Parts: sequence; C-alpha cells; structure tokens
Amino acid sequence: QVQLAESGGGLVQAGESLRLSCAASGRTFSTYAMGWFRQAPGKEREFVATVSQRALSRYYAGSVKGRFTISRDNAKNTVYLHMNSLTPEDTAVYYCAAASSTWTEAYKYDYWGQGTQVTVSS
Repeated sequence: QVQLAESGGGLVQAGESLRLSCAASGRTFSTYAMGWFRQAPGKEREFVATVSQRALSRYYAGSVKGRFTISRDNAKNTVYLHMNSLTPEDTAVYYCAAASSTWTEAYKYDYWGQGTQVTVSS
C-alpha cells in the first residue's frame, strides 16, 4: 500500500509558477507510475500529467502541455509537478495518484492523496 501527501499549493498571480510535491510512503514507490489530476469547483476530476516508473515516459493533458512538467525522484519517494505560466483556468485542487501504468483515466489509479489547493488570480 502507498500513502501519498501533496504539498506546495497556494495562491499565485497569473503568469507565475508553482511547484507541487507529492511524497509517498513505503518502499514500493518506484514500482508505480504516478499521475497528477485536478478538480475545479463544479467540474469533474481531470487528468493533468503522468510519469512512468523510471520516468522514461511522460504524458500531459493538452491544456497544460508546454507549461507543466512532471518529474520524479525515486530516491526521495517524491513526484513533482512544475507549473509555469499559470492562468486562472488552472485553479483547482490538485491530486497525485499511483497506478500500475501511465493511465490518463482516474479510475485506473489505485492510491490517491488528499489534494492541495492551487488558486491563480488574474
């Protein structure tokens, strides 16, 4: 079992950057693909990015491609989401999740963190 804890959210202005972190417990972190999802008020949870176990593959939602970068450090049991050029449309609760592969569908992820709020003001 994997326990996940996100951090790094906050309030920023449009155009600024933010880095989210997700720390995982347990010794099996490197066996999981990791993903980031987000959920805005009144909307469904949506895929943001995913990275494979050894970071050889990464996939992004079209809305964040070129602005966001997902990375991981298996030695630190941590996955990151670097977010640049933020816009108010990026405002949401951001969740990290663990899965067997680099899925884009939320239901295929086995473990979830509690989420961290990101608010982008215009």
